[in-house]
Amino acid sequence: MVDLDSLLTDLAAESAALETLVVELPEADWARPTPAPGWTIAHQIAHLAWTDHVATLAATDADAFAESIRHAASDPHGFIDRGATEFLAPAPGLLDRWRASRAALDRALRGVPSGVKLPWYGTRMSATSMATARIMETWAHGEDVADALGVTRTPTARLRHVAYLGARTVGHAFASHGRPVPDSPVRVELAGPDGESWQFGPADAADRVSGPALDFCLLVTQRRHHTDLALVAVGPVATEWLGIAQVFAGPPGPGRQPAEGRRPAATP
Repeated sequence: MVDLDSLLTDLAAESAALETLVVELPEADWARPTPAPGWTIAHQIAHLAWTDHVATLAATDADAFAESIRHAASDPHGFIDRGATEFLAPAPGLLDRWRASRAALDRALRGVPSGVKLPWYGTRMSATSMATARIMETWAHGEDVADALGVTRTPTARLRHVAYLGARTVGHAFASHGRPVPDSPVRVELAGPDGESWQFGPADAADRVSGPALDFCLLVTQRRHHTDLALVAVGPVATEWLGIAQVFAGPPGPGRQPAEGRRPAATP
């Protein structure tokens, strides 16, 4: 099991990698549209700042976080957009806001007693789970920013955190899409960015997904359509899962449409 300090170190590194993409952008480029409908690069960074802020509340101020839950319940399909909009600011101020929220969350998670579960939207999680989720979301929104800038990022070993969450959320994906949660487990076998092999799930599972770790992470964060990825699914549960994979909490997103010019999906 990865310890909290290592996770927070990786979260800081993932955040810093994204910051390098935006720190020297001209003000006008912050208004570039990203693949998320209606969201600019500024919206992506504002969303991360807002989410770090509410995660800090979850760790430090139960009453304030409960209020954010009530706001979310009153607008379940719009509260995320609203949070990003509320945290928008001109580029220098937005960067400062994001840096401050990152630092505050780091301090807050380090102060969570062992064994304590933090409230979150529809669930509760440990400080280590919260840190892992923040790595996942920072990487995913960083991918949106990279797409907007036409930049191809080099994958790192930090993707293992994203892949781990993706493999653990098979049932969540089915439930979020209103489908029966399967009884059959899924084995996930991935090739990491440095050639290492990552495996999740029972070795004897009949249902399997295999392929590059980067492609799997793009799948579960809904940053690419599954037909644009070099992933192989074996078995009915694994095959259905490719079309609905969703690592993030909340209602199912629309996902991405198939894109021309990317490599075709592999077949068993």
